[in-house]
Amino acid sequence: MKHVPLVCVVLGALATAVSGAHSQSYPAKPVRLVVPYPPGGGTDIIGRTVAAKLSGILGQQVIVDNRGGAGGTIGTELVAKSAADGYTILMAPTSHVINPSIYSRLAYDTAKDFVPITLAASATIVLASHPSLPVRSVKELIAYARKRPGEINFGSSGNGSVFHLTGELFKRQAGIDMVHVPFKGGGPTVANLAGGQVTLAFETMLALSPHIKAGRVRGLAVTSAQRSTVMPELPTIAELGFPDIVAENWYGFYAPTGTPKAAIAKLHSEIVRILKQRDVRETFQGLGTEVVGSSPEELGDYVRKELVKWSRTAREAGARVD
Repeated sequence: MKHVPLVCVVLGALATAVSGAHSQSYPAKPVRLVVPYPPGGGTDIIGRTVAAKLSGILGQQVIVDNRGGAGGTIGTELVAKSAADGYTILMAPTSHVINPSIYSRLAYDTAKDFVPITLAASATIVLASHPSLPVRSVKELIAYARKRPGEINFGSSGNGSVFHLTGELFKRQAGIDMVHVPFKGGGPTVANLAGGQVTLAFETMLALSPHIKAGRVRGLAVTSAQRSTVMPELPTIAELGFPDIVAENWYGFYAPTGTPKAAIAKLHSEIVRILKQRDVRETFQGLGTEVVGSSPEELGDYVRKELVKWSRTAREAGARVD
């Protein structure tokens, strides 16, 4: 039998002990959940819902840290450069896989600097208008816009967001000219739509449904593959003659690459357990959001596919931020 130096045995035992200690003690302090958008939008709503439940389960406070701006890249960079110890994690929507295609320089690598935890949910996107716009259907909107090129504006949660790109695709395929107005998140977008500062917006049903039900904004259509069970009266844009416009805003949890596997496993199991809770599922579904709760591997595969899809979409739409 080959002789193994005593120091190697000691170091191996020490590494095993440290790994086991981390598994048993995690989390030993509060966890920061970075939401790279301001309060009030779909990402923030889902993040806060999970964080509140997770705090009780973990026995440590999960603090939501809203770091909005630059299409979500500011908060995302913060997480990428944080210690990979399980105490800083990211909740990001579809923009996470779009940003590499619209920013010429990012201070992080979407594919390499993050490890997936779980795909939490997927939200229906709604095309909505302010009641002052005299249209009640997509057909009427297109006819109205063609007579007034450049007069209608549409808001989104930021340049290069899934909402912005969906709007650009709609413009191109409908043959209309609208002005894009970017905001720093879904909350400000919806507030400005409800206030009439913008006349149209693409946003999640999660963020828009309370305002649609209250009559502050008018839903015109959804961009999902099928009609929403929450508002089945809204047609899909695809069924109205635009089959290439199918998009949803999905939300994933991530951690910096190098985060201990024990921490990832703990976060994954507890977040998925929360997503399975009846009150959480009913709340999300009531707002047009489907609960998912994938494995880390499934989210990793999905991210790779979406990076390819949105790269093509951004190129076809000519969308660039810098």
